[in-house]
This record gives sequence, C-alpha cells and structure tokens, in this order.
Amino acid sequence: MFNDTQVVTKIRYRLPYLFQLAELESSRAGKIGMEVGSVREKVITALLIYRYGEENVESNLPITEPEVDVKLYNQPISIKTISGREPSGVKLIWTVDAEKAKYFLDTWHPTYDLIFVHVNWSGKGGIYYIPYEVQNTIFNKMGREEYIKLPKQGTNPRGVEISDHALRAAISNDRTKSIEINWIKESIDYNPFKRWVDLWSEN
Repeated sequence: MFNDTQVVTKIRYRLPYLFQLAELESSRAGKIGMEVGSVREKVITALLIYRYGEENVESNLPITEPEVDVKLYNQPISIKTISGREPSGVKLIWTVDAEKAKYFLDTWHPTYDLIFVHVNWSGKGGIYYIPYEVQNTIFNKMGREEYIKLPKQGTNPRGVEISDHALRAAISNDRTKSIEINWIKESIDYNPFKRWVDLWSEN
C-alpha cells in the first residue's frame, strides 16, 4: 500500500478529511471525546478493506486480544493515532492502577506490527507502518525501562506509553514505511444527527 502511488495520493488528500469527520462525530460542545480514537481506528480499518478487500481484513476481534485492532491476511496489527505537533503520548495500555502499570513494565514486549498515525493540524504529520521487527530491535537496544514510559506518581494520565525517544526511533527507522501528510482542515457542514433522523424517517 505504501508503494502504491494511486493509494498514497488518495491517503494524502482523503485521510485529513476523514479524520476531521471523526473529530466532528466525536465532539460535544466543541470538545473532542475519547471515542475519537475508536472512530479513527475504523477509518484506518476501512482503508485496509478498500485496498485489500473485505475478505482479507478481519476486524471483529475478541477483547482477549486488546493490542490487536485488525488482522490483514491473518497478520495481527495494532493501530495507534495521536494528535499534536510532535509524535508523543502513544498509549500501550490504558490503566491508572500503579500495580498493573508496574506488571506491564516487567512483562510487556513488542509483539505486533503497528500502524501509527500522527495527526498535526495545520502542520505536517504522517501515517507509518512499523514492523514488529523494528519495534523489537529498538526495545532490545534501549531496554524496557527506556522504551516504556510509566505514569508519574500522583498523576492521572490514564496509561502507560511508548517513550517519545523510542517512538521517534521507530518512525525514522529505514524499515518503517511512511507517507507524509499535510493536515489541513476543510470547511465541513456536518450534522451528527442527520443520518439518524433520516433512518427514523424511513418507512
């Protein structure tokens, strides 16, 4: 996909629009809710279905595989998205429990390929395909305590993250596939209730 010129062009102009719709759909009183991550994940899954066919993409996965968001040709893939000027703050696990976070630090290691999207409105970001092998090489080189960032004591950041240093190393690795994106917002006339009203109006 990352070498398909036609698809790359479509991603560059279409992904910002679709992610803007995801934000509008997940907003209330001007504030974007946490559910925006799930909507963005659906957008990326739909991209895989568009490119590879519905029969080759499995998205209805059990919650027993919390890190796996989709399977492409039966290959598990994790999808992560983040907004901001710099690619940082990517959650590995959502928890506020200190013991769970410590257990995660002691036992976790990279297992799946990663699709990572860095959203930077009015700036440059991108979509990256980071193979498991790249993550694992960086993890082994840095060590788990430098690769994994625990929440600070007394704060409530809602999760354990990939360290900014590890993430930058992963997205800049020669084996990582990437598409640079200019994140420009459009003027969109969006009504989140219209499709539901239309469905109520059907006979």
